[in-house]
Amino acid sequence: MHLLAQQNISATPKTAIQLTSVEQAELSVQVPDWEVIVSEGIETLRRVYKLKNFLTAMEFANQISIIAEQGDHHPALLIEWGRVTVTWWSHSIGGLHLNDFVMAAKTDEIYICLLYTSPSPRDLSTS
Repeated sequence: MHLLAQQNISATPKTAIQLTSVEQAELSVQVPDWEVIVSEGIETLRRVYKLKNFLTAMEFANQISIIAEQGDHHPALLIEWGRVTVTWWSHSIGGLHLNDFVMAAKTDEIYICLLYTSPSPRDLSTS
């Protein structure tokens, strides 16, 4: 289990400081499948998850929406057949904050849970 995933968060305050590249590198060790992507001048965390079909992709996205509401921290979600692209960043500061890495770790745990707990045909693929 990720240590980051165990942390609780709340909305990132507008006065928060963006993470430095050194801090990002230290946190990235706990979420190694995520990439820091600069989009329109804003650093974001992005990961593409492969899923078995569209219905499973929707189920995964819906579970992400639950943790997003709980933490008052919301990602960009691109839902396609067989995959979901998740992008986290702190809108209030226009970049990355600890909250984004916590939510990335929580998202990974949702994926792992879905992958190993549901044997129905709607399950996630193992690829």
